[in-house]
Amino acid sequence: MATFNKFNSFVEALAEKVHNLQSDTLKVVLTNSAPLAANTVLADITQIANGNGYTTGGAQATQVSSAQTGGTYKLVLNDVTFTASGGSLGTFRYAVLYNDSATNDELIGWYDFGTAVNITNGNSFTVDFDAVNGVLTIA
Repeated sequence: MATFNKFNSFVEALAEKVHNLQSDTLKVVLTNSAPLAANTVLADITQIANGNGYTTGGAQATQVSSAQTGGTYKLVLNDVTFTASGGSLGTFRYAVLYNDSATNDELIGWYDFGTAVNITNGNSFTVDFDAVNGVLTIA
């Protein structure tokens, strides 16, 4: 799995109660344009084209757990799978995690897969969230 990179605004948004990681709806979108750490909201991200198994706004990342132990919080999410249907999905290199419950669809972080990914008709790609260490930890 690619390394998680947080958006700079996520820290402030968390401190100002924009995110409730335990109950908010988190989603993953795909893009072929490199996210910038300074991006703040989903509108800053150019998603791949809608269709062939991809829906603008992405797919929900359901929660496995959201808890702290010994003063360290860990968010664990189920993997998200995108499957091409009726044709190939648009080429992408990045998966972006954002908060769909937040008023402005605030960004949380992104993964860089290091190279362009092309999912052809009938094939799938899984954003494999770390089940052991979680998507993110806060200490």
